[in-house]
Amino acid sequence: MTRAMTETATHPIVDPDAWLAARVELLEREKAFTRARDELSAARRELPWERVEKPYRFDHADGARTLGELFEGRSQLIVYHFMYPADWDAGCKSCSFWADNFDPIIVHLNARDVTMVAVSIAPLALIEPYQRRMGWSFRWYSSATTDFNRDFGVSFTPEEAEHGGASYNYRVRPTGPTEREGMSVFYRDDAGDVYHTYSAYERGIDMFNTAYHYLDTVPKGRDEHGRNQYWLRRHDEYGD
Repeated sequence: MTRAMTETATHPIVDPDAWLAARVELLEREKAFTRARDELSAARRELPWERVEKPYRFDHADGARTLGELFEGRSQLIVYHFMYPADWDAGCKSCSFWADNFDPIIVHLNARDVTMVAVSIAPLALIEPYQRRMGWSFRWYSSATTDFNRDFGVSFTPEEAEHGGASYNYRVRPTGPTEREGMSVFYRDDAGDVYHTYSAYERGIDMFNTAYHYLDTVPKGRDEHGRNQYWLRRHDEYGD
């Protein structure tokens, strides 16, 4: 028996009235979740801020930029911490999955006074050809000459990666790779001062992946069974 046949045979099959009743019951739970999410989002925005005092330099083909210059004249900035250690042949496939999701929506963020960029510790000599390969248009900067990745909790020594001693996602433990994924948010006031307002890592960035939320609605869901992203490929690698 095929998997599809097995799932159909074991899943409840009901008449339209029973289906509608079940759906309406779930709708009430969805509404409660939406209200709880709105409350959590409000609490996130109410977090205290920390002033960013250290000068950072980010490299781009158009020239070096400070953190304040990454805002491109807007007051809000989202930085996606894209995993790309200098000794990797390509950017992280999971971060590439996230980039496929955020690349086309940046124009809409711009319309709401938000700039979004990616930052990696890899040099531009690696970033630029990989970005061309993937066909992305977002601004992608190298932080190879700065402590930015380290200071914002996504860059670790080989010793920390293997044995622990550094904090990732607000817990001290081994990190696995020497670079990890995450996102950070900043605000720039009229005086030009920059503040760090929020950062998230690991499953904390899950909600920023639209594709996963679509998968969550289909019968098989993410279909990963505890093997997170075992199926994932870069978008030009499916069928290889």
